[in-house]
Amino acid sequence: MLDYLVRRILVMIPTLIAISLITFTIIQLPPGDYLTTHIEELRSQGEAVDQSKIDFLRQQYGLDLPFHEKYLSWAWGFLHGDFGYSFEYNLPVSAVVGDRLMLSMILSFATVVFTWVVAFPIGVYSATHRYSAADHTLTFLGFLGLATPNFLFALVLLYFTNVLFGTSVGGLMDPKYIGQPWSLGKFGSVVEHLLVPVIVIGTSGTAGMIRRLRANLLDELNKLYVTTARAKGLPPGRALIKYPLRMALNPFIADIGNLLPQIVSGAAIVSVVLSLPTTGPMLLSALQSQDMYLAGSFLMFLAMLTVIGVLLSDIALAMLDPRIRLHGGVTR
Repeated sequence: MLDYLVRRILVMIPTLIAISLITFTIIQLPPGDYLTTHIEELRSQGEAVDQSKIDFLRQQYGLDLPFHEKYLSWAWGFLHGDFGYSFEYNLPVSAVVGDRLMLSMILSFATVVFTWVVAFPIGVYSATHRYSAADHTLTFLGFLGLATPNFLFALVLLYFTNVLFGTSVGGLMDPKYIGQPWSLGKFGSVVEHLLVPVIVIGTSGTAGMIRRLRANLLDELNKLYVTTARAKGLPPGRALIKYPLRMALNPFIADIGNLLPQIVSGAAIVSVVLSLPTTGPMLLSALQSQDMYLAGSFLMFLAMLTVIGVLLSDIALAMLDPRIRLHGGVTR
């Protein structure tokens, strides 16, 4: 195990370096920079532009440097915890993403818990009661959840929540708590406002997980070792949980690599519709305004979380499934 971890970490280093170079190159591809975009916005509004001030800012923030110097400066600062300066917010990147990252983590964690808690009982029941009326009903609901766009579902829930309960659930807390330190009242407000976004974001994931769990479990239930376990008198519940369900969980453990980046990406479209102060809309805005250090930091966070998530999922899979080995070669 230790040798495997060392090898994977050594592979992660050049992988992240390559990703950082590709990320920075893509961000630099559009012509101009944030100051160029800002100048065009001012001119479209009929305001005068002080070119000497723009040149000073471009020199101060290193926007006039060659590509390789800008990349090395950004990468070196990233290694030391300096993620650069956000031109759009006039703050360091670390100060901009702080609160939003915390809210995104809360939303993502609640969504994952909702997805797993709802999907697992339904998926197991649907697989063990194949072709029953309940199975057909749950299958229909699963396809309905997969087919419904999240932003449309968000608008429908916003309307019914406002009409039936008189509650506006836009955002993740009441306006009076915005910018205030965390307290019991603020936490309760966040929990109250989490209900709609968690249901909206988790619906499609729940529907997909139900279908995959049902298919995987049905495949395992038809194998000979399950028949042998039943023939030896093993109780049905124990025969289900000890082996088939354990083997059916492999795809979900492998999804850890996709779950961690969701902490940063945070369902951007749904967040825009519901006015959620998460990192998703901020990333979208940074890409549109060419706020390169803010956008680059977000993309690097996503890459790091993906690489770490894949490593964690591989280790968890090896611990869960005895058929998986961390070393190469053929096992006889």
